[in-house]
Amino acid sequence: MTNILIVEDSLTMRQLIIFALKRLENINITEASDGMEALKKLSENSFDMIIADINMPVMNGLKLVLHIRSNPGYKHIPVIIITTEGAEEDRQRAIALGADAYLTKPIQTQKLMEVVNRFMEGREAADSEP
Repeated sequence: MTNILIVEDSLTMRQLIIFALKRLENINITEASDGMEALKKLSENSFDMIIADINMPVMNGLKLVLHIRSNPGYKHIPVIIITTEGAEEDRQRAIALGADAYLTKPIQTQKLMEVVNRFMEGREAADSEP
């Protein structure tokens, strides 16, 4: 089972992401509406992947990535950023802070599923090593 944390302040966008990911097998989805709520959920559960927006109240996605990458218990978790920020410098900044992938809205569900599958396959390969 792959545990995915979706961090997005827009309920509609969370539902769209969940709808796309439900097509994949063996996934469990947890939702958070901002970075602070995501950190709380991270402290309570184990996640294999995080999908986060950048523009959110309380704590934005870039600060969340910084927190995740600075915590030894979380720094191995792949983080996929999904955002309206389409400028190349925004993408480079997110990757430099530690995001593993960067997708722009409107979300292309096929692209999202390809990226999620890539990280799931990498995890399965790591899990099967002796």
